[in-house]
Formats: sequence, C-alpha cells, structure tokens
Amino acid sequence: MEKPYILHMFTPEKNLSPFDVNMALDAGWTAAIPYLHVELGEVQALVQDSIFSRGPKGVKRTGLFFGGRDAKLAVDMLRTAQKSMVPPFEVSAFADPSGAYTTAAAMVACVERQLQTKFDTGLEGKHVLCLGGTGPVGQIAAALSAKAGAKVKIIGRQLEKAQSVAALVNAEFGGGATQIEGDADANKGELIKTADVVFATAAAGIQVLSAELVAAAPVLKVAADVNAVPPSGIAGLDAFHQGTPIEGSNSGAVGVGALAIGNVKYKTQSGLLARMRETDQPVYLAFDDAFALARTIAARL
Repeated sequence: MEKPYILHMFTPEKNLSPFDVNMALDAGWTAAIPYLHVELGEVQALVQDSIFSRGPKGVKRTGLFFGGRDAKLAVDMLRTAQKSMVPPFEVSAFADPSGAYTTAAAMVACVERQLQTKFDTGLEGKHVLCLGGTGPVGQIAAALSAKAGAKVKIIGRQLEKAQSVAALVNAEFGGGATQIEGDADANKGELIKTADVVFATAAAGIQVLSAELVAAAPVLKVAADVNAVPPSGIAGLDAFHQGTPIEGSNSGAVGVGALAIGNVKYKTQSGLLARMRETDQPVYLAFDDAFALARTIAARL
C-alpha cells in the first residue's frame, strides 16, 4: 500500500488559512495537517519530526507549507526548513504567507503582460508606485518589480514606516540588487506625475488612487488593484478589468482587476503545490518561483 501524500502546514497565527488548505487538497495532497502558533525556533524540530517518521521512500510523499501574515518570517521559516534537512531525508517546502507571494507574483506578471501587449515595453526602467505597499503583497510586488529593472517606491501613510519597509525589502527580498525607496501618501500628487505603473495593495475597501489623481497621471500605462471589495482601490478600475481602459485616464492607461489577478494567482499556487508533490528532488519555493510560473501563465492568457 502506497503511503499518502501528507502536507504539514505551519503558521505563526492562531488559524491556518482555509484557502490554502483547499488549494493543497485540490492539488492532490491526501492530507493537510495544521500547526498553529509556530515560532521560528520551533521549525527545525518540527521539520525533522516530519522527515524521520516516513523513511527514504515515504519522505518523497511529504511536504511543508509556511503561511501566516509576515512576509519575512515565512521566508525565514523556509530557509530554516531547508537547513534542517538530513539527506536522504529531504522534503519539498513552499512559503506563501496569506497568499502574498503568489498574489504579488500574479499581479506583477499581469501588469508586465499588459505593458508588453499594449505598449510594447517591459518593466525595466519604469517608475512603479506600490500604494498601500507596506503590507506583504506590496512588499513582494515591490521586490519583484525592482528585480525586473523597475524604479520602485513603496508608498504608505507614514513616511518613516514606508522607508523602513523599503529598507527591509531591499535587504531581505531584493537579493542585494534593488534600491526600492519609501515615500508618504501625502506626496502622491507629485509622484503620480512620473508613474508608469501603479499597484494598489492596501487593505480591502480603501481607495488609494482617486479619480483626480488618475486624470493627473500623464504617463500612466498600467494600474493593478488586488482589492475586490468596494470601493475600488483605484478610481475607474474594478475587479473585472483585464487590460481594459481606465475610466478618466488621460494617458490611455489600462487596468488589471482583482479577478484577473486572482485567476493567475490561483493557477500559480496550484501549480507550485503540484510541483512539490510530483518532484523526485526536493524544491524550496518562494516568491521568485511564483513569479517565474505566473509569467508563464499570464503569457498564455
């Protein structure tokens, strides 16, 4: 009798995301086992308990998933898990806190696709604003855009916090190759004058770009909003936008809404969960892997 495919799912929060559990089971995992309130210092022991109990063959049917709400903590847990392997007892692991890695990857990939198809250009050299960008999705979207060659600013309500988050992103996610800056929400009126791309990644129901600012953006090409809850994060852009013009834009900008992003995000997360289950060699998956797959998926749409 073959051993079941078991995915051990870790979170520092009090609840595991039902979304992630459903995704794991739909991707072919037999069981998704939750571990709650997990601290970084506990990861090594939990990982080694997971691998030593199944034997060299059963270990290939074992995987690890790291969730939560902290983008840095999730990748720290992933790195700790990788260091905790003892060959031949090695398993695959995937970090995607609150879906931030796959959501950000999908959003950036969708915007990149619109830049290519509508404006015959890419992210390199473009000015990108991550509005409401101090959260996990904004952080990863900023990192991916900057690594693709864009000039990125993370915008938040408080200047000091935005600058602190930008420094963290450069240090933890930028691989030493990014120069992301932080700026304040109060300066959007000036910053929008040079923005080619806007990401709206604030909490649901918060509008971060008004109709006046959309109209005042002379070079805006593509704007994306992950928010599906009214009001829209960007005026004139709704969840159904998929490369369609943004109402009120004087620059001919097009929008990417939450449903288009969600479609690519779903396929990306599902694909990475399946890759863990199907591989003979362990893989350790995070935002760069999510972006590579999201780009492929977006290019086919």
